[in-house]
Amino acid sequence: MEIIHHGAVNGVTGSCHELVIDSNNSVLVDCGLFQGAETDSQYGSGPEIDFPLRRVKALVLTHVHIDHCGRIPYLLAAGFKGPIYCSHPSAKLLPLVMADALKVSFTRDRQLINDFIERLQEHLVPMDYHRSLPIPLSGSSELSLSLSRAGHIFGSAFVTFKIRGNKRVESVLFSGDLGAPYTPLLPAPEKSYGCDTLILESTYGDRIHPPRRNRSLQLEKILEKALQNGGTALIPAFSIGRTQEILYELETILYRRKKKGGNSWMELPIILDSPLAGKVTEIYKTLKPWWDKEAHARLRQGRHPLCFDQLQIVESHHSHENMVQKLTDSRGPAVVIAASGMCTGGRIVNYLRALLNDPLTDVLFVGYQAKGTAGCDIQHYGPKGGYVMLDGQRITIKAGVHTLAGYSAHADQANLLSFVRRMRKKPKKIILVHGDTEAKEILADKLRKEFAISTEIPS
Repeated sequence: MEIIHHGAVNGVTGSCHELVIDSNNSVLVDCGLFQGAETDSQYGSGPEIDFPLRRVKALVLTHVHIDHCGRIPYLLAAGFKGPIYCSHPSAKLLPLVMADALKVSFTRDRQLINDFIERLQEHLVPMDYHRSLPIPLSGSSELSLSLSRAGHIFGSAFVTFKIRGNKRVESVLFSGDLGAPYTPLLPAPEKSYGCDTLILESTYGDRIHPPRRNRSLQLEKILEKALQNGGTALIPAFSIGRTQEILYELETILYRRKKKGGNSWMELPIILDSPLAGKVTEIYKTLKPWWDKEAHARLRQGRHPLCFDQLQIVESHHSHENMVQKLTDSRGPAVVIAASGMCTGGRIVNYLRALLNDPLTDVLFVGYQAKGTAGCDIQHYGPKGGYVMLDGQRITIKAGVHTLAGYSAHADQANLLSFVRRMRKKPKKIILVHGDTEAKEILADKLRKEFAISTEIPS
């Protein structure tokens, strides 16, 4: 058995790992795009599949963020004909994500996109959590997989493989992206019985997230400033997961303020300007069986965490242009949630170009900003009164820039250590991926000291 890392080795994007069973059989875990500075060759290759597929029998998808699934069109184009295993929620979300990615990067031809989605769905094998499923192999080796809830976004999973051969069974666990506990809508990451080899993400292996209440209070404070000054709060957010989490949190704040008699808060428009996020939010509503207990309690109270009165959804490009112009020309408080989460493209860029040089604007980062992205530059240079390049245009940053770290959908160092600590069967070996060098090194040191487990950092 061997594990080959085709991505997410020297950074946090491009997740793609190959579990090699023998010379004739292997399985891919994720097939994601590199983003930001990680498109450079030192992090990995371009989007094209540059490794042989002869022995690859299947793809197992941990979740549908683009850095874990974005190379699927290239995989199919390279001749992959095997099944794509994923959870039921991921199977519902993946066609939306792929259609949007194709429209942005390849073609707006609706028929070509529909043809690809139809072909993609022929490969999908939706799975229930905790169900063991055999993967057909050539020869005498046997392989099965099961999915467990990872708590990162809807449908996210960590994957446990069991390899049977030569009268022994070996287990390999790929964490995918693990979530933090107490994430709105999502049940907490499940615990694993254990494994022989653990491939563990390490995005925040070097830090601890602040409590959820802290982030909510920080968000509320910034919204209060917008109400008082008539400014706009811009929230770049990933269409899947983070957008729905922010909507949930905003509904919480508005509900709390309404109970206290805060009538001005009832006039604050919440603008969701992202066609994909709007569609995903609609699908999230159909995935209520996967919501957590807290969210179900709110539904029983007659509340609607993802569909409240002040929410305005901007769909067409014409409506988007009008909204940008309206917020540029007029004074009036507003909250705008738009993609992309790292400000690398999408509708958020137009809002930033129009409003980033206005001191009444606030930009709220609620997710990881990879090196080389506009989001990372704004996050770094904004508090220093610097500038950012957006579509070749130099924009001076006069807006307030805030990082609400507690909104990360990734487990922090304590959560990652807890994931290993709760295993009854501790792994013999841990391999750290999906993290910057410093985060991996700090987490590796913690793992070695606490568990005395061999911990590797591939290069």
